[in-house]
Order: sequence, then C-alpha cells, then structure tokens
Amino acid sequence: MVDLGSLVLLMSIFGWKVAVIYVVLGLVIAVAGGTLIEKLHLENQVEEFIRNGRAIDVPQEELHFRDRMKYSWEQVVATAKKVAPYVLIGVGIGAIIHNWIPEEFIVKVLGDNNPFGVILATIAGAPMYADIFGTIPIAEALLAKGALLGVVLSFMMAVTTLSLPSMIMLRKAVKPKLLGIFIAICTMGIIVVGYFFNLIQPMII
Repeated sequence: MVDLGSLVLLMSIFGWKVAVIYVVLGLVIAVAGGTLIEKLHLENQVEEFIRNGRAIDVPQEELHFRDRMKYSWEQVVATAKKVAPYVLIGVGIGAIIHNWIPEEFIVKVLGDNNPFGVILATIAGAPMYADIFGTIPIAEALLAKGALLGVVLSFMMAVTTLSLPSMIMLRKAVKPKLLGIFIAICTMGIIVVGYFFNLIQPMII
C-alpha cells in the first residue's frame, strides 16, 4: 500500500499534501495493526513450514560496477514487464469510466450524497488484482467524474491491500483466524482513512 512508487505517483496526480497524508496514514495503519496482532499472540496462527523454517547463510557474490549496472537494468526490465499489464488494464478501465459511465451515476454512488461511498469503494476494490500503478488511471477517472477523494483512495487501498488473489496467496502462509484479523484490521483502517480524506478534501484540494 505504501512505497516510494505510490508516493511519487500520488504526488503527481493529487499533489504533495494528499501523497504525504496518504503515506503517513498508511504507515500508521501498518504499525497499529502490526502492534495489535503482536499483542494478540497469534504466533501459532502462522503455518508450520514457516515457523519451523531455518535460515541459511548464502555467501554473497561480490559485484563490480558493470555487473551492478547490468543487474539493475535487468531489474528495471523485469519490473516494467510485470507492471505493464496492470497499467494497461487500469488505463482501459479508466477510459471506460471516463467515456461510458455517466457522471451523474458516479456522483450518486460515490459522491457526497452517499454516506456509504467509502465502504462501497472498499468492497469494489477487494476482488481486483493490481498494484498502485494499475489503480492510478482508474482513480484519476473516478475523481474527474466527481467521486470524493476519500472514496477514490479507499478504492486504491483496497485493490493494493485486500485483493482476492493476494489473500489466497497469504492464506498459504497464515491460518484462517490470523488472515481474518488481518483483513478486518486493513478494512477498518481503509474505511477510516477514506472518511478522513472526505472530511479534509476541501482543505487540501
């Protein structure tokens, strides 16, 4: 949910105030949620193969400047290939929202008149699978159509944090009880952040 890419992209689309507040609140959710889970002592909810895993010391190969540059370029290409499909999907969905979905509908469902807009956006984002790069075009289109800032950010956070494929992969590492608590904490955090942004939107945009 929070990384350097999200900070740069949010800053370019929504401005530095939104980007900084988003990152700070994202870190608060992470620290508060992690602390709460730690206090609940749920170590036994982590799957056996992880708890019993042993660390292995692997000797590190010394890389020269040319090797480092080559490795860096390979990582750039790999990341670009990984991200490109999500960006294209995001642009496609954004284009559909921008050109085909009536503005009145977006405002009615995700604007000021619907107090459940943040909750609906969080639920709508959960089944999707993308990263922050793929959600930006969708968020931009929703905002242009009149959706509230908190609703848009809640959608983005839900997509990047609560996506169904991510939860399926996480289930392989943790047991249902811990997974349920994780989802509950993230969902509540996203909803609180969404309503907070709706309240402060007039002051920061």
